[in-house]
Amino acid sequence: MKTIYVKLFAFIFVLSAFAVVANAQGIKVGFVDSEVILKQLPESQKVLAELEGLKKLYIDTIQAKEKVLKTDAESFKARYEEAQKMVESGQIKSESELKKLNEEMQTLQKGLQEQDDALSVYKQKIQEELVQRQNELFKPIKEKITKAIEGVAKEMKINFVFDKADGTLIYGDKEYDITFKVLDKLK
Repeated sequence: MKTIYVKLFAFIFVLSAFAVVANAQGIKVGFVDSEVILKQLPESQKVLAELEGLKKLYIDTIQAKEKVLKTDAESFKARYEEAQKMVESGQIKSESELKKLNEEMQTLQKGLQEQDDALSVYKQKIQEELVQRQNELFKPIKEKITKAIEGVAKEMKINFVFDKADGTLIYGDKEYDITFKVLDKLK
């Protein structure tokens, strides 16, 4: 929670300093809150609903896999305790029986570890797929918002527009872009 306040304070400080300098030079600065804009757009709500449905489907699948893993782990524990009692009671007498029992336990344990590893990989894959799908679905919406911001900035003769939500520059007047001057200086 502290990092949010630190980021907000830093953003406000930088924006204030920028505004003071910009005001002295006649530069107009504006900001938007992209989170508010996204929450208000109907197409954004549709995307969020689709992502929630997809997320629920994945969560249900993960929970089913976790349930199977838990059941298998409990079965392993019961079988292990049974094997221990067999050894302690002397039911396992020969070295070959003990070796066979050890191999069975190792095979069961290895199977559980493989299930757990596969579940971890699946969770990570799902997380990556959700992020990718979110980016795909929001891309046209973000482009629409950016074009609208650029249009409003030009109408109002605003030179720079920042996003209050994350402090990024959304629009900058090309007149103030010094990228190539910096490159020339570096050469």
